[in-house]
Amino acid sequence: MRFDVAVIGAGAAGMMCAATAGQRGRRVVLIDHYAKVGEKIRISGGGRCNFTNLHATHRDFISGNPDFCRSALARYTPRDFIDLVERHGIAWHEKTLGQLFCDDSSRRIIDMLVEECRAGGVEWRQPCAVRAVSYEPGRFEVATTMGTLRAGALVVATGGLTVPKIGATAFAYRLAEQFGLGIVAPKPALVPLSFEPSLLARYGDLAGVSLEAEASCDGGRFREALLFTHRGLSGPAILQVSSYWQRAGAAEPIAIDLLPGIDARAWLAAERRSASPLAHLLARRVPKRLAQQWCEGHGWMLPPAQMSDAALEEAAQSLTDWRVRPSGTLGYNKAEVTLGGVDTRALSSKTMEVNGVPGLYFIGEGVDVTGHLGGFNFQWAWASGRAAGNAA
Repeated sequence: MRFDVAVIGAGAAGMMCAATAGQRGRRVVLIDHYAKVGEKIRISGGGRCNFTNLHATHRDFISGNPDFCRSALARYTPRDFIDLVERHGIAWHEKTLGQLFCDDSSRRIIDMLVEECRAGGVEWRQPCAVRAVSYEPGRFEVATTMGTLRAGALVVATGGLTVPKIGATAFAYRLAEQFGLGIVAPKPALVPLSFEPSLLARYGDLAGVSLEAEASCDGGRFREALLFTHRGLSGPAILQVSSYWQRAGAAEPIAIDLLPGIDARAWLAAERRSASPLAHLLARRVPKRLAQQWCEGHGWMLPPAQMSDAALEEAAQSLTDWRVRPSGTLGYNKAEVTLGGVDTRALSSKTMEVNGVPGLYFIGEGVDVTGHLGGFNFQWAWASGRAAGNAA
């Protein structure tokens, strides 16, 4: 029951770390309390796993320590992971904005990581809950439901709080606090947002309406699809900006441009003499249901020819700078990732090792590094797991 490296958490980062350390000749044990391996990988990307993004750089991540992720991402790139995927004969394709998916099932990525662990001689303990961790210089003792393990290095890869129904827990935060590390308050990220009651009453029945829009908040700006839901707003543009809204402490409204790339004032000026109702004109540029309800809600039922200059200016302003103050998010069960986590100022950016606690590492979603939507968070899992696996 003695190992060189014990990795807690058999997700993306944990399996990458265990495989890397094992293939270096280290004796590794991989522990997970959940009965199934890699469940977040399995459900990702609609079951096809958006496993990385061709354009991933440190600029695609939010952290209280923005440069922290730069080192690991530079030393294990999307091309490196693609090479691994191709060595295992996994076919893939690129969708929009550099997002890469399996042609087949996300199960192929899980099987690949399991095979990489097998190649490194990794031993598994699963399902196996960790009851306690103790430490003395040079050795960690991990009490589990399958006995006590001892290891010279301990890697915590238990993730954040997203999707608790498939095993997410606060284990990483509790263990970090045990060792005196700071925690950046966790929040759901890449998550749909809910309307406050007055907005829900006005727009709730637009559920299913989708359009391209540009959403911005607290320095984040994203032009992608926006989706109205029966509870509020979703779609890639909203999921992306939700992380920035959460970072701002929900204090700022989200600004939404429903006519991105269009000079709304020039367009309305060109329609100044039109006898068609504004809703009909707007329906040429946004979905008809939205155009009708938007104009009804603002009282703009006349043609531009019968509207005042002030009313047309108000229309242009509202369509290109709609300020939405959500009432909240739909929570961790609907979130893609967790914002916040173990404060990275306590970690080495090169190895992910805790400063002052030799042999203790935190990787993956459990640390305060949160990527944009589109494969970036998986790339962080691979890169941080590789960094710790090469050092532990």
